[in-house]
Amino acid sequence: MKYSLRPLQGGFGAQVDCDLSQPGSETRSRDLVNALHRYRFLVFPRQHLNHADLLAATAIFGPVETDVDRKYTVGGFPGITVVSNILEEGSPVGIYDGDQEEEWHADGSFKPCLSQATLLYSVITPSRGGETRFADTTRAYTDLPAHLKQQIEGLRAVHSIQQLGAQQTEASGGTSSAAAGSLANEPEVEHPLVQVHPVTGTRALLLGSMVIKGIVGMDPEETRALLSDLLRWATAEHYVHSHRWAQGDLVVWDNLATLHTASPCDSSRHHRLLYRTSVRQPRTGLPRGRLAASSRELSHADTTVRA
Repeated sequence: MKYSLRPLQGGFGAQVDCDLSQPGSETRSRDLVNALHRYRFLVFPRQHLNHADLLAATAIFGPVETDVDRKYTVGGFPGITVVSNILEEGSPVGIYDGDQEEEWHADGSFKPCLSQATLLYSVITPSRGGETRFADTTRAYTDLPAHLKQQIEGLRAVHSIQQLGAQQTEASGGTSSAAAGSLANEPEVEHPLVQVHPVTGTRALLLGSMVIKGIVGMDPEETRALLSDLLRWATAEHYVHSHRWAQGDLVVWDNLATLHTASPCDSSRHHRLLYRTSVRQPRTGLPRGRLAASSRELSHADTTVRA
């Protein structure tokens, strides 16, 4: 199956024209994986995928992650999660955190092992709002001043789904998919502020506007200032691409090299329905970063940051 690839302006992201519902060669699969590592996210327009097709497309990039929030999965397809602002009998049919949802994050950072990559497939697309924005945290780290790189080297942040749920609830006026989901009691974990990509060896900032509870060994005020500065730097306009969805778009991003966020969308006028899958990292050795609360020194003060 032939395909073509066109880098987006600036070299962050690329558009790939191919039919992912049709089987591809090992060469095509290898090329797409390499392209994802090079461009950090790929857009596949005009797809027509059923659930099995979506899982097959996900498997191009690695093993499908099935340790996901069971509250929002598709029946019979445990690797597929529903993302939607559509309500049925007053309840959202999928992950929904309010019309004003904006939360920079990397998927699964509240777990010991982040997702390696994420795929999002658009079925119902709003005519206004609902864009997904991607931040190139790899280039953002590269461009950091030397003194700031030295300052954050070796620092570890605590990621907490309880923190995320509380902040989502506050920001949305009472709505939080994290707090309501099946993963709500996941224990806190630590991750380095600077993560090294296991394939490319490049470094990227690992941040989050709601999920990070604090930095180990740093007082809350200093933590808030540092995280705010880093997030503002990493999500500056020249590092960000905003994807305007069209029906049939499939987007895959390298979750270890980027951050992303949804954008506001008026659910009373503009419905959106997407299906999400993730690629898990190889599970070798002991889980990384699990917090032993009795041996950590960290203030429980709110360190939420905004871009």
